[in-house]
Order: sequence, then C-alpha cells, then structure tokens
Amino acid sequence: MSDAANDIFFSVIIPAHNEEDLIENTCRSIVLEFERERIADYEILIVNDNSTDGTERKIASLQGVYPKVWHVNNTPPHGYGFAVRKGLETFKGDVACVVMADLSDSPADIVRYYRESATGCECVFGSRFLRDSKVHDYPVFKLILNRLANWFIKILFNTDYNDTTNAFKCYRREVIEGIQPILSHHFNLTVELPLKAIVRGYQYKIIPISWTNRVAGVSKLKIKEMGSRYLFIILYVFLERMLSRGDYRRVSKQQDPPGIGHPEAT
Repeated sequence: MSDAANDIFFSVIIPAHNEEDLIENTCRSIVLEFERERIADYEILIVNDNSTDGTERKIASLQGVYPKVWHVNNTPPHGYGFAVRKGLETFKGDVACVVMADLSDSPADIVRYYRESATGCECVFGSRFLRDSKVHDYPVFKLILNRLANWFIKILFNTDYNDTTNAFKCYRREVIEGIQPILSHHFNLTVELPLKAIVRGYQYKIIPISWTNRVAGVSKLKIKEMGSRYLFIILYVFLERMLSRGDYRRVSKQQDPPGIGHPEAT
C-alpha cells in the first residue's frame, strides 16, 4: 500500500447474499469501467454471506476471468452488517468502498470515488438527492421514509449531508481504524460508519451520484425490522457526540504531536 495521496490501492467491497442473478454483471461492469479509465490499482472483494443459491459458484467463475476479483465467506453470525464488517477486516487497499451487489450504484461513480480519494479525501459520501444526482425507479414508500429519516439525522447532528442512509460510501483505512468498534449487525451499519466518521472529526466530501433500483432478485432490507435498529445506532452516536467530551475525536493532522497518530476509539 502506498502513502502517496495520488497513488492509492482501492478496494471495492461487495457484500452478497443470494445474488446469483446479478453479481456477475455487477463485477463485470465495475472491471470494465476501471479498465476504461486505465486504473489498475484496485481489487473487488466479494463477501459471500451465507448464500444458498449459486452465488458462490458465480463468484468462483468470475475469479477465473478477472484477476482483480476475489472473495471471502462470511462466517456466522450472518447479515448485511456482519458481511460489511468482514470486508472491512479483510480488504487490502488504502481505501475501502462499500458497493451493493445489485448494481444500484453506478460504476462511473465508483471511479469518481477513487479519484476523490486519490486527492487525499478521508471519506467520500455520495448523495442521491443533490441537484446533479439521478435516481431511477425508487419505490415511493421507501423514498418517503428515506427523506424523513435523513431529515431527522441532519437536524440531530447539524450536518450538511442529506443521504446518510445510503450504503455507497468510501473511507480511507485510517478512518476505518479510527471509528472502531463497529457495532451494527444489519443495515443500520450504513448510518453508523458515516456518523462516527463525522462525529470523530474526519474530513469528508459530498458528491452527487446516480442510483438505479435492482432489476432482479429481492432486496434484503426489511423496513419493519430495521426502524428500531436505525434509531438505536443514531442515538448511540449522538450520545457519543454529546457526552464523550471529544475522547474519541481524532486530533487533526495539523495538530498531531510528533509521533502521535489518530486517537484510539475504544
């Protein structure tokens, strides 16, 4: 791994549970986009999360065709949060980018994340709800819940970011290390990671992105099951912000004493 801001190794982490119909197209599309942009320093790490269909067989076939693709199997307990955490424990790069297996995230935007990270950005957060963003076929009920949840988070944390619940984000390795311990078991991890990064003082850049609803398979997000879990992790991070007196907030690079790195987040 390189320390140079403009010379990074980029890890795309894809959690996958029963995605045999989509995982091949997702990986191929990402590989082709990186090849088109002449970017060679990257990997695609698929975390197979207890798939019971042909997902693992498809992944094995992909590895034979695309040398940048490899995978690990997530051991129990299973679930989206655990799968992403497995990827964050395993990735090899300087930057980790969490991408959905259904190709709802644009490969062109993944490359934009790469380029922003190469300038030294510690976090890159995409938003589906900026002037230049594009959203295709978002279910109306989910869209209403999404906007209400993100409005609540914006007000509570006094942040300018309006799409915290979106899973598609990227973080430099030192950010992943600095926001430990990660607690979420499920999709509430999508808000835990960015909120901890913001509260603990890491720099982030917000860019418009595009999003397209999946064309096959079944969404793994169960709204009825997730409400209390989202609220728990939001309030957990909010209490850290209000009561920890900055114990877990990193010291800025400009203020770091000699020989002192990021503060431990334990």
